[in-house]
Amino acid sequence: MKKSYASIVLGIVLVLLLAGCGSNANGDKNANANQPAEGQREKLKVGISSGPESEDVWKIVKENAAKDGVDIEVVVFNDYVQPNKVLEEGELDANAFQHLPYLEEFNASHNTHIVRLADTINYPVGIYSDKIKDLSELKEGDELGLPNDPSNGARALILFEKAGLIKLKEGVGAKATVRDIVENPKNLKFRELDAAFLPKALGDLAAAMVNTNFAVENGLSLDEAIYTESKDSPWVNIIAVREADKDKPIFQKLISYYQSDEVKKYVQEKYGEFQVPAW
Repeated sequence: MKKSYASIVLGIVLVLLLAGCGSNANGDKNANANQPAEGQREKLKVGISSGPESEDVWKIVKENAAKDGVDIEVVVFNDYVQPNKVLEEGELDANAFQHLPYLEEFNASHNTHIVRLADTINYPVGIYSDKIKDLSELKEGDELGLPNDPSNGARALILFEKAGLIKLKEGVGAKATVRDIVENPKNLKFRELDAAFLPKALGDLAAAMVNTNFAVENGLSLDEAIYTESKDSPWVNIIAVREADKDKPIFQKLISYYQSDEVKKYVQEKYGEFQVPAW
């Protein structure tokens, strides 16, 4: 009996000691649960839009990160919906393909909780055409193409207004729709299509606003645009993350990897006025 009692006491002591080793001084057993083990590299998965201009920039970002012990996996998307859905679901850590007006509209429409982390590049968009060389050649009733997502659609309408083709209801700004057109001297018609499809539809349209990444991806030279958004456009692209994650230290590192001298120099030398670093 004495031997058995001693064994029980010893067992209790060992359990208490082991339990103590599993807690820190504050009793927080998971204090380091989100930190990489010593010597282990940090990892990030980032979704971006397809196209050589964004993919090449992210090669530089990956190189900057690798030097700092961080591995970035880049996932390329061909649309403007999945990158946010996948981020919200936790399959990405961040994405970089959209401007803030688009993100705000997406959050409102899809009940997502994604926020701006940092500015990246401004991509001034253009109006392209296979049929005319100047907007003055547009005829009565001609059809113009624009993206069918609300924010890029509004961006196109604002561009059409700046080009003198239409006039929008005062104050609509980034929420403009075709229903907000109050003056249309040439009775132009508007076809709303998926942004990625617009370059392929140019043969059926008099002209269309095409986002720069889709223009380049479809072999359009940026200087072929018959009208171009000013380079100080407010539609700056951003890096976005889940709201709950925005204060994680790893994301401050990500900003530094992107907003680097190497990236800025590459963009300025490769793309000139068609891509403007926003930092």
